[in-house]
Amino acid sequence: MVKKEDDYLAPHFVQRSNWLRAAVLGANDGILSTASLAIGIAAASQLREPVVLATVAGLVAGALSMAAGEYVSVSSQTDIEKADIDREKQELKETPELELERLAEIYRKRGLKEETAMTVAKELTGHDALGAHLRDELGLNEISQAKPIQAAFTSCGSFALGGVLPLLVTLFMPMKFMEYSLYVFSIIFLIMLGIIAARTGGSNIKKAVIRITFWGTVAMGLTAFVGYLFGVNPG
Repeated sequence: MVKKEDDYLAPHFVQRSNWLRAAVLGANDGILSTASLAIGIAAASQLREPVVLATVAGLVAGALSMAAGEYVSVSSQTDIEKADIDREKQELKETPELELERLAEIYRKRGLKEETAMTVAKELTGHDALGAHLRDELGLNEISQAKPIQAAFTSCGSFALGGVLPLLVTLFMPMKFMEYSLYVFSIIFLIMLGIIAARTGGSNIKKAVIRITFWGTVAMGLTAFVGYLFGVNPG
């Protein structure tokens, strides 16, 4: 079987960075937020209904909050990018010679000889002047371009998916050991999330697992500590 040219190309995981960041952040927050909330309610009540109700409310509110927050923040980034693009269009129209020299200077700093840099700048300008400047002068491309809708839906969905896991614990585990069950299962969920994120992003699995479980443990530990300060006895 003859392989296509693309078959020889190594995968570039950076192309997944935008949605992967939002997905991991959302799932991580979903697990920790709902688990911490459930632990606090379970410590104060021996009834399952308040724990489940609080967990569901926290899951819904958190997912919507993540979506709104991600949309607003990424939209702000998009506004900045659009402003820079409009400014670059204007500069290309008013001072094309200066913009050509700027592009050539960028290539010279990257190691090209002066004549080669100018030749490359002229050819790229003739092909797509705006695209060349956006990519090489401003560092904008399809991979790094902000996508508010994608980020919002990814964060919302991943938070809800992460939050469902502690919710299942509150539904099925005995109330007597609910706080400890939530903690143990949350750590297991975080380890699974770290492995999935590392495999998807092509990064080191061990580092990802250690990082996500360490900070998850710190977050839940501080939550438990606050509970003790307010006189909550999880036993």
